[in-house]
Amino acid sequence: MTAKAHPWLAKPSPKTALPREQLEARIEQLLATQNMCVVATLGPNGPVASPVEYYNDGLTIYFVSNSGAPKLRNMERDQRISVAVFQPLIGWTSARGCQLFGTAQILLPGTAEHAAGMEVYAWQKGAADLGRGFDRPPQLPLIKLVPDRIVYTEHYLRKEGYAPRQTWRRGGE
Repeated sequence: MTAKAHPWLAKPSPKTALPREQLEARIEQLLATQNMCVVATLGPNGPVASPVEYYNDGLTIYFVSNSGAPKLRNMERDQRISVAVFQPLIGWTSARGCQLFGTAQILLPGTAEHAAGMEVYAWQKGAADLGRGFDRPPQLPLIKLVPDRIVYTEHYLRKEGYAPRQTWRRGGE
């Protein structure tokens, strides 16, 4: 049975890759319109997935962690992480998300890298929610992820003749 509203969903998925510039724009737009992700780290007893608030600068994302949190301890031991970002699912026409893979950079308070990252991370929103002042950002470790690879999924791409799953690699490979 073919869907009347979206018959293109019932057809076989196209295999065509989206041009890199368009793929980067779609990924960045997704990252900019969401603010929650799930960070997967590798703990001593297996994977750990943690929901966190993030902010992006292009394809680079930043999030904070409390000192001593399991995800931070895991990243101190093994800096390879995966981050999943997705928009709410209304139906297959709205299925959209990405997985970012790379090496976490732990930026410590008091460093120039931390200060620069906190200019991207909108810490003032949390300060307002928690009733804290705006005189300085929280002195928490800030994690920066510059992805090596991103797997992007958007089923609406099928309507435009592109594969619903696209892979981006740093360096353009």
